[in-house]
Amino acid sequence: MTLKEHKKHTVIARPANGNFGRNEWAILGGPCTVVKVLADRIISALSTKYQCAYADTSHNDDLIQLPGRLTSGAALEYTDQLNFCQLNYKVPLIAFKQRQLFAEMDLVLVNGNHQQAKEQVLIIDINKRASLQKRVGQLSNVTMILLADNADEVFDFVKDAVPNWRELPTYKLNDGTAQIINFFQSRLQSAKPVLNGLVLAGGKSARMGVDKGALNWYGKEQRYYMADLLHDFCSEVFISCRDEDQKQEIDAEYVTLTDTFTGLGPYGAILSAFRQNPEAAWLVIACDMPLVDEGILQHLTNNRSVKHIGTAYHSEVTNFPEPLITIWEPKSYPALLQFLAQGYSCPRKVLINSDINLLQVPDAEALSNVNTPEEMDRVKRIIHNKTAQTDAS
Repeated sequence: MTLKEHKKHTVIARPANGNFGRNEWAILGGPCTVVKVLADRIISALSTKYQCAYADTSHNDDLIQLPGRLTSGAALEYTDQLNFCQLNYKVPLIAFKQRQLFAEMDLVLVNGNHQQAKEQVLIIDINKRASLQKRVGQLSNVTMILLADNADEVFDFVKDAVPNWRELPTYKLNDGTAQIINFFQSRLQSAKPVLNGLVLAGGKSARMGVDKGALNWYGKEQRYYMADLLHDFCSEVFISCRDEDQKQEIDAEYVTLTDTFTGLGPYGAILSAFRQNPEAAWLVIACDMPLVDEGILQHLTNNRSVKHIGTAYHSEVTNFPEPLITIWEPKSYPALLQFLAQGYSCPRKVLINSDINLLQVPDAEALSNVNTPEEMDRVKRIIHNKTAQTDAS
């Protein structure tokens, strides 16, 4: 093959990450102790609702000896410190590895005097003017300016490097803690991932004998009924289906999303959704749960937690999280891929072994799966009785 015949790799959607994560700010321009104190204030205020992280560079010039077993030649050392865990790497972390380690973080604050991030918080401190001027090239996306007690205005070289500096929120560093925290709260709230819906209808329904998505429980095929139900809670709704023999059967009124991770069942459907849009959260629901109604979906979405990789219901039948009516946050995408790389393709196993928001379902029967004709008959009786009670009232 000649160079001209070479084909590029498939272009796929990428998360809008920086060096560490989706939402990252470098704090620079002030002494490192001031940066640390500011980061502590912000993290303390936001950590109850968001996963927060901090990145810095050691200032101890005396630490030239490798720690622990790294001295003996180990490339990695893990220590369980009881109330926290510690990892020491011998090899410097590249951006790809950093993003893996920070994948579940909602907010990453960085000491910008030593490392960079895609957005910056700029401290104007007279004593650090020369130091900041050396880093003026790092001011690529300043989003907030903080004035130290010894500064009343922005430096001229900053004005040149940040043309929109007048439009940026500007506060006193020591008197504006509330405004600074509100700034980050507002930014994280506006960055909350949009919620899309995914109806799992790509199974072959071997035990049922007929396509479960095509069953008519409420006057229309269940895959369409469920998609219509999700529209009240989701920005976009897709019906997950097989490409080879099912896509052409779906009504053109509904948007389909075919598996690009094939042979993995629901796991592949969830991964395919994230491959299509890694920035969205996905409310995933199986089409064989006909007792799910608006109330269940309202309760699930009202209690959604972006701090966790997912929000799921506890199943009284299995005593485990129910993965097939779950909100999977974007941070679950790398987790799902990592489990797959270790040979696991069970979404329930991912939920069991991850940090999730586990809810008690308001109506345990709502999680009933219909996989066999016997289960179908049982659910038909439940729906009939509920309909009769509604008509009587």
